[in-house]
Amino acid sequence: MGVTKSDLFTEKQNELAKAAKVFAHPARIAILEYLIQSTTCINGDLVQELGLAQATISQHLRELKEIGLIKGSIEGVSVCYCIDPTKWVEVQQQFSSLFAGFPKIAGKDCC
Repeated sequence: MGVTKSDLFTEKQNELAKAAKVFAHPARIAILEYLIQSTTCINGDLVQELGLAQATISQHLRELKEIGLIKGSIEGVSVCYCIDPTKWVEVQQQFSSLFAGFPKIAGKDCC
């Protein structure tokens, strides 16, 4: 986690921070949107769809795969990626839990 000491934080906080980092790049958001719409894809489709270099796409796919949001299989020279539904729901619940923790008091400011 860079300069900060990740051992000062809970496992839940560290996992949410890793997910937030992955969602922090527009190319990865575009990849996720493409995978959601198409269910699966061949890596070459992403290069044509996003207009980024193959190496750049591969790096972003690696980041998404590293935290488990996507999974892939190699079939000959083709690589097929898709959203991992279990991890997707887990990350969705982590973000929902964070946002739900803010009290919904209409018309009251904290400052």
